[in-house]
Amino acid sequence: MDIQNVHYLNIVLGLGAIVLQITSVFALFLLFIGPKKNFFLDFIDKHYLTLGFLIALISAFLSLIYSEIIGFLPCYLCWYQRIFLFPVVFIFGMAAWVKDRKVVKYTLPLLGVGFLISVYQNFGYYFADAGSLPCDASGVSCYQQLVSVFGGYISIPMLALSSFLALITIVLVAHFYKKPARNAFSIADAGGED
Repeated sequence: MDIQNVHYLNIVLGLGAIVLQITSVFALFLLFIGPKKNFFLDFIDKHYLTLGFLIALISAFLSLIYSEIIGFLPCYLCWYQRIFLFPVVFIFGMAAWVKDRKVVKYTLPLLGVGFLISVYQNFGYYFADAGSLPCDASGVSCYQQLVSVFGGYISIPMLALSSFLALITIVLVAHFYKKPARNAFSIADAGGED
């Protein structure tokens, strides 16, 4: 790929990441603070298997394009994130195929660990001194700015963080949306049984 096409790809992915971030924050706000019933969360809840599969597939596919076609070698933190992202593609894919909505307990731990690694990498990328980053001896650096668009806001670590945030948001909406609120009285009335 030539430099111009890579630049356009970075801009398109940067816009996509910003859209994912805005919609994720909006969905989390609606889920925990907003009205109990709304169209946006209904849509996510109804289509969460397909949305999760598409976001995970596109994220995994694009990470491979960056490393295998464009030639941006991943640092070891990126590899760790891939370890937790790639299985999610197959889990969501199979769940969407058989329409099994009970994949939260399988995907949330993977997404949670990948998200924490991504937060750590982003913190180091944007705020730490380059000498303090935990990069290996292969020469691939977590600090290297291979993608930098929108004033440096969008980078490869930010793209990964956006994907993990969106996937976690989808799973949380699918798990918590439209669940009856439980309190001490309803548990006591039911004899403490679930």
